[in-house]
Amino acid sequence: MSEPSCSTSEGPCNGIQEHKILTKRNWDNFNNWIHCICVVTFDLELGQAVEAIYPNHVKLSESERSNICYLAFPDSNSGCMGDTQYHIRIRQSDFLVRDPPALREYNQKSATFLQYDRNYYWGYVYFRQVKNKSLPRGYFQKSVVIMSKLPFVTLFNELCALIAQEFFDAGDPIMEVATREIDQWASPIPGRLIHLPLLGVLFQTYIPNKNYKANVPSMNALENTTCKRPLRRLILASAYEADMFQSLANIVSHVHLLWELVLLGEPIVVMAGAPRICADMVQALVATIAPLKYCSDYRPYFTIHDSEFKEYTADAPTPPSVILGVTNPFFAKTLQRWPHIIRVSDASNFDSQKCRIKKSESLKVLDSKPGVYTQYKPFLQKDKVILKKLLRGIQTKRPREVQTALLKRHLMDLTESFMIPLERYIASLMPLQKNISPFKATPKPQMFVQDDFLATLTMSGPQLTIGVKGDWVGLYKRFFRSPNFSGWFHSRYTELTQKLQALQLEALSQADLKTWVQDKQEVEIVDMILRIRQKLKKSYNDDVPISQTIRDKLYERIDDIMLTLTDDLKFILKQES
Repeated sequence: MSEPSCSTSEGPCNGIQEHKILTKRNWDNFNNWIHCICVVTFDLELGQAVEAIYPNHVKLSESERSNICYLAFPDSNSGCMGDTQYHIRIRQSDFLVRDPPALREYNQKSATFLQYDRNYYWGYVYFRQVKNKSLPRGYFQKSVVIMSKLPFVTLFNELCALIAQEFFDAGDPIMEVATREIDQWASPIPGRLIHLPLLGVLFQTYIPNKNYKANVPSMNALENTTCKRPLRRLILASAYEADMFQSLANIVSHVHLLWELVLLGEPIVVMAGAPRICADMVQALVATIAPLKYCSDYRPYFTIHDSEFKEYTADAPTPPSVILGVTNPFFAKTLQRWPHIIRVSDASNFDSQKCRIKKSESLKVLDSKPGVYTQYKPFLQKDKVILKKLLRGIQTKRPREVQTALLKRHLMDLTESFMIPLERYIASLMPLQKNISPFKATPKPQMFVQDDFLATLTMSGPQLTIGVKGDWVGLYKRFFRSPNFSGWFHSRYTELTQKLQALQLEALSQADLKTWVQDKQEVEIVDMILRIRQKLKKSYNDDVPISQTIRDKLYERIDDIMLTLTDDLKFILKQES
């Protein structure tokens, strides 16, 4: 290996040693999964500092470096002896970084709640703190952080644990081997089983596509035929799901209230004693509204050094729509005016019945007891049937996997029941296909009228598909003001618009332009050619769902009517194509 080069800069991430690992490679396959791997260490003079970045050609902004540095160590690491794992989420500040084409394809095929967000990076952290008398401070303190655009918490936690443990034992050469192997992986394609060999382990899991309810193909029957040498197999039932029930068990009797808070994009702070606990809780909260995508910001682990600290803790009348996971006691004072605070017990066997909602008039003085601190009045009643079943499961020590499956199924049914009327109404906004003409402008979907939608609830409301009672109309009205509604509506309206574009392009590809052109002047013919070209270009840019066959037919239509033009015009149009 080449000797590492050193560079210095201002800020908490000075003294970076960027190891030269095959910088001439294009790293396309690697970038489909991972942006980079950072090693963060504690420097006596600098504090937390990035020691190395793999591959070394990756550039991070100062803001990204700083956030990674501070988030790579537990806020109060004195109690974190040994190994600690958790995940983080930070803003991407360099928008000039182009996402790999494979990730765009991934988003097109993925379930919406698993799509990557180009504004954010995920970070998967493995921190080790052990006593070492040979070091100046008497401790070895170092973290390995995998930075990725993908939200596969379960998978990347396992990958990070393997890489970090091998790295702490063998040092830099392991990173060269790991990055080479990752750069051989196939692209992440939703709807398929994936096989990822790394450092002697074959990771096997499944990434759902838009049909997120589809049965997962059996992985047990798969043979280890994808690798040249036998590997230890690690089968992950899910690439992205954490243990929801373990996180929510202590407050499961309030899960319907929490579902409403998340659905409405309410500001929530989760206070816990360790990064893993608060990160898992934040992840569980966001997952409560799946398959609806949570469209506000959320930080599984947040510190006072975060670049958004002032933005999110400003003394504003209304806190921002964000879910924060914190461990520093300082936040108990800083965020005391937040409307919804969850204090998480470190004890996994805490009795859920003791964890009550605190509805005091003033939330300024928070005791240390676990619980949900809020004055929010839910629109819906609790579903006592599922709660009794889950609480009974706690008493009978039902396996957590079964408890999680029961809770996840109920919450998904609740979310789908809430969204089905919205999906049905927005589908009704599509113009009739007979009104789509190849010779007119592309029609647009009709406007979403809230009162018209609410009028449909009597005959097709969620009360017909789930037995939860309450003020559904009031909940919808509040939902209309939330970021989750805005995000869902923008996504669905874009899909409808693209569908209309696709239908019109299909109609245009089948139109008899040879007949149409007979009584047209040259200016009209040229205009038609330019319009078809423009629509084709837009179809590529906007990922309009049309087949290559239709595109080929459109080019044929252009050729058909080009024959009727003069040679001069043909030459000009060919030059502009």
